[in-house]
Amino acid sequence: MQMRPIIPDPRAIIDRKALTLQLDALGGEGMHGTAEQRKQALVLLKAALNEGRRVVQARFQGGTPALPTRQSLAYLTDQIIRLVFDFTVNRVYRLPNPTSAEKLSVVAVGGYGRGEMAPFSDVDLLFLFPYKQTPWGEQVVEYMLYLLWDLGLKVGHATRSVDECIRLSLGDITIRTAILEQRWIWGDQDLAAQLKSRFQSDVVAKTGPDFIEKKLAERDDRHRRMGDSRYVVEPNVKEGKGGLRDLHTLVWITKYVYGIQDTAELITRGLLHAEEHRRFVQAMEFLWTVRIHLHYLANRPEERLTFDMQTEIAKALGYADRPGRRDVERFMKKYYLVAKEVGDLTRIFAAALEERHKKKKPLAAIRAKIKRPKKLEGFEVEGGRFNVGSDTLFEKQPAKMLRLFHLAQEQGLDIHPEALRLVRRNLKLIDARLRNDPDANRLFMDMLCSVNDPETTLRRLNEADVLGRFVPDFGRVVAQTQHDMYHTYTVDEHTIRAIGILSRIESGALKEDHPLSVHVIKEVLSRRVLYVAVLLHDIAKGRGGDHSVLGEKVAEKLGPRFGLTAAETETVAWLVRWHLLMSATAFKRDIADPKTVVDFAQAVQSPERLRLLLCLTVADIRAVGPTIWNGWKGQLLRDLYYRAEEYLSGGFTGRRREERIAETKEKVRGLLAGWSKVETDKLLKRHYENYWYSNDVDTIVRHAGLMREADQSGRSLTTASRPDRFRAVTEFTLYAPDHPGLFARAAGAMAAAGANIVDAKIFTTNDGMALDSFYIQDMEGKAFDKSEQLKKLNTALERALSGDLKLRSAIAPERPGLPSRARVFKVEPRVLVDNAASNRWTVIEVNGRDRPGFLYDVTRGLYELNLTIGSAHIATYGERAVDVFYVQDLTGMKLTDKRRLQQIEKHLLKKIAPADEKASAKAAAKAA
Repeated sequence: MQMRPIIPDPRAIIDRKALTLQLDALGGEGMHGTAEQRKQALVLLKAALNEGRRVVQARFQGGTPALPTRQSLAYLTDQIIRLVFDFTVNRVYRLPNPTSAEKLSVVAVGGYGRGEMAPFSDVDLLFLFPYKQTPWGEQVVEYMLYLLWDLGLKVGHATRSVDECIRLSLGDITIRTAILEQRWIWGDQDLAAQLKSRFQSDVVAKTGPDFIEKKLAERDDRHRRMGDSRYVVEPNVKEGKGGLRDLHTLVWITKYVYGIQDTAELITRGLLHAEEHRRFVQAMEFLWTVRIHLHYLANRPEERLTFDMQTEIAKALGYADRPGRRDVERFMKKYYLVAKEVGDLTRIFAAALEERHKKKKPLAAIRAKIKRPKKLEGFEVEGGRFNVGSDTLFEKQPAKMLRLFHLAQEQGLDIHPEALRLVRRNLKLIDARLRNDPDANRLFMDMLCSVNDPETTLRRLNEADVLGRFVPDFGRVVAQTQHDMYHTYTVDEHTIRAIGILSRIESGALKEDHPLSVHVIKEVLSRRVLYVAVLLHDIAKGRGGDHSVLGEKVAEKLGPRFGLTAAETETVAWLVRWHLLMSATAFKRDIADPKTVVDFAQAVQSPERLRLLLCLTVADIRAVGPTIWNGWKGQLLRDLYYRAEEYLSGGFTGRRREERIAETKEKVRGLLAGWSKVETDKLLKRHYENYWYSNDVDTIVRHAGLMREADQSGRSLTTASRPDRFRAVTEFTLYAPDHPGLFARAAGAMAAAGANIVDAKIFTTNDGMALDSFYIQDMEGKAFDKSEQLKKLNTALERALSGDLKLRSAIAPERPGLPSRARVFKVEPRVLVDNAASNRWTVIEVNGRDRPGFLYDVTRGLYELNLTIGSAHIATYGERAVDVFYVQDLTGMKLTDKRRLQQIEKHLLKKIAPADEKASAKAAAKAA
């Protein structure tokens, strides 16, 4: 929206008068033709442009706000274009007696037409002619463009007559929007004025409703393309939901329909209240400030607020660390709050315009025909939306604010923007008295636990700031982000999405992805316990402590307020406290180890808690981000659930273990068709007890066939792969003579081939053969099953085991010049040793920043420590790698000596140290 320029000391940026004199002087004695003129003109103009940019950048970085900065950049560009135009027309292609057709106007369009530019914005120009282009005009435009391009400006241009502009804008909404922003720069001013007048009378006056409809549809399509959420971890400041383009949409519509040239007119026209206008201006200034910083830091037109940029901009804006929250997290919280503000402003404004001007959609027409009461509990129904009949309704009955959202959910209707605006003006009425009102809490619980799309209702409550006011603890996590690659959304958005996933599990909509959860949720005794637990599971994030422990206290406080019984409150608090228990056990422990199951089941204590915890865990993981969940994780959770359920029902005992092993052996014997009794007996004796307990019958039969064929052929290495697309994993089996370091070499070969190990079971037969099963995925978290992938893996494995492949050099290193996203984050290396998790094994958990070859380095370290690996469980949480190994010493015993354990920790920490730390340590050692 055009505003009066507020550029301090513009001549310090560029002095066009002085430059004009310098350019005029180029035609004097000693010059050799126009080529030399052009060369020296280019030198003068480039120096002026660079100096002007330097002045603007220095001012901005010294504290000048975004508005004068973006206007200064547009002013600088204006002066350069005027100088180029005058030089071209007066010195290169001068016309002593131009005809009426030989006129030219240079017009700025698009964002540049608004008089706003970011440091690396495109320069959108319209070269305007009265009729058709003449040879003179063609030469002038070509010369100007090449000169502007040689100056380094990214010029987008069009060459048209006034008639062409009108005709094309009627058929193309993008062209129409660009011309809407037109601003005369130089040349024939009457021609530009003619375009402005014709555009207003022939286009704008006839297409108002059409323009609104298309711009709103364009906005919705852009939101879908950008992820349809303003809470993504690396938002696009310009195009993303809640970004500058949403504010521009509002600007375009008001300018088109109402002719508004300055945002202050929004108040006088009654389109925004003074407070809303203040929020609008503040949001625009903040987003522009971030965008300008982005351009300067990237030294290019970067619009995405990437992780590394977030850190730099947080520092540039003066954010500092606070207890429980880093500077970058505080900055991003501000960003998301502004994006939320933009959403509120544009939703209320655009919906009001849609109400007045947009053509009625088929759905709206259908709704209009449905017989509904025109009034309901003090609310009016207008065009399928609930509105407030009286401006004083909420003042008299504050609980009606909750009832408004409750009714919309019950009736399946939307809420009128004027009603939302009234809600925002009365948020102060949501006080302690209302929060403790039993009826108000009943309404809230009804909405939370409703079978009618609770996700949409909670999002409406959150967008209107009602949710954060009614549940202040939730308000503390609104726009709360975690600066890592694992969490895709803010805490509030993650929580609301988790509620939506839980609702879809309950309805059966996610049966294909979560068959067990869909079955189990039907047996849950208290739905509201489950829904409240999901609502509160991350409620205490950002408070400077363990959010599970702190959240338990919040749940104990809120449960009675929500109307839960003492027993229900206790269960909710337990679920919040232990909501990470099931995923941590399934993903980081060996479920085949009986003690893992016993410890987990004893912590859970009851089948009802197990059911609740499963549903909560699935909803939580699925809501973290679109790529976090996969079939492998689902299988691990199902396996743990079934074994824990068996224990809690009394069927999981030591004797039961022996019986299961015996049953498995008998089933295998029966399935080995064509095997002699001698062969079968030999097979049954080759494996140790843990093998029979850790594998299902089908897997054992496959292994048996693989081993028999390999033994008969005499091959030293035999492999087999079996993709499982439901679990999104490929089981890769390796059968070879066992030797120290085999696991490490296999892990290195897989890393070199681009395979990601997510789990591994390592077995050794009593005659010295290794039978290892690796569960691998590609880098996108899918089954590693393409023929070329498997061929590359087998080749790498053969070369690694023979010693032909130098694994450390074969594994793709991180590029030091262009750091990966993960390198932005610092993960403190950590090694944890647990001797209580298993009766037979010492469990070692290794944490560090994920990188190519991380697992190889760890397993190589374990080999160097003379440790035998029984199983490995590999998990990645964004940039953090968490690898867990069940190990024994060479005698088959657990590790208990304290000095030995300290040696292990020290050695592994050295192995997983970041590459930059290793390089500096190596350099220091060499210098010493």
